[in-house]
Amino acid sequence: MASGRSMLAPHLSSAQCDALLAGPDAAELDAARAWLEQPGNSLMTLADEDYPRTLLEIADPPAILYCKGQRALLSRPGLGMVGSRNATPQGVRDAEAFAHALSDAGFTIISGLALGIDAAAHRGGLAGAGSSVAIIGTGIDRIYPARNKALAHQLAENGLIVSEFPLGTAPLPGHFPRRNRLISGLSRGVLVVEAAPDSGSLITARVATEQGREVFAIPGSIHSPLARGCHALIKQGAKLVESAADILDELAWQQRLAPPVLRQDRPQDERMAEALSDPILDALDGAPTTLDTLAQRTGLTLDALSAKLLTLELDGRIASLPGGRYQKIH
Repeated sequence: MASGRSMLAPHLSSAQCDALLAGPDAAELDAARAWLEQPGNSLMTLADEDYPRTLLEIADPPAILYCKGQRALLSRPGLGMVGSRNATPQGVRDAEAFAHALSDAGFTIISGLALGIDAAAHRGGLAGAGSSVAIIGTGIDRIYPARNKALAHQLAENGLIVSEFPLGTAPLPGHFPRRNRLISGLSRGVLVVEAAPDSGSLITARVATEQGREVFAIPGSIHSPLARGCHALIKQGAKLVESAADILDELAWQQRLAPPVLRQDRPQDERMAEALSDPILDALDGAPTTLDTLAQRTGLTLDALSAKLLTLELDGRIASLPGGRYQKIH
């Protein structure tokens, strides 16, 4: 013990030496074993073959990751999405719609399980084909904030929750900026939807730049405090985006979803008519049409309508125009 301390002392503090020499805590080991016995729970280490290669590229990859859900998602192309916890209703709609469209294009949506933009991004990612991953700043056995409990259960079931912190770790303020490096580290690029000038989302954007990742930002009103952070990023070189297609073009992303399989128990001409018909396309009469008008004509909610419009835009069937209007492409 004395020789071990003498070797560590020149490099570590006294408290760090004590922690290393104390050995594992029996109660913590028992708790970890019990957690690992639960379905869907696993530990990922630097020695594992499926440890994400993108994290190996960053300066300080975590030695251990606690995973709950489908850990294979960490090996798929990721797109980070972050923004304000106090998001506007429009910001929430934009985040969910962008996430849904990008997930359908083949990206796994990565965010931090916070309120506001993060939660909307996870919902949109889960609704699409690419699913979603939450990187949290607590022990993986703790849900924070509690209001996202139902969302966390959906992620554990159909996506993935990841933490580098030991079980039982409380939501300490310093942990959340630290987890941001993993959101950007796992991603091809990071989209900032809404952010005040002092937003933690700007930390994620800065780290993304340092890691060589692309940074995207959605512009907003010059009168909105939640647009100022995005405008600052754009001035610093972030890519201004108005649609999910802008992000896919910047990343030179070619992957798209395969078209849905048509039911085979009806005549072919009927199936083809259904494939070509779409209530939104039917509601576009040739003239530029606003979102509110489309909602009235189709009966769809604004959230559902925004997601479907992005999908149609990616398919090249409609075009988005200035002033929030849409037009069918013939």
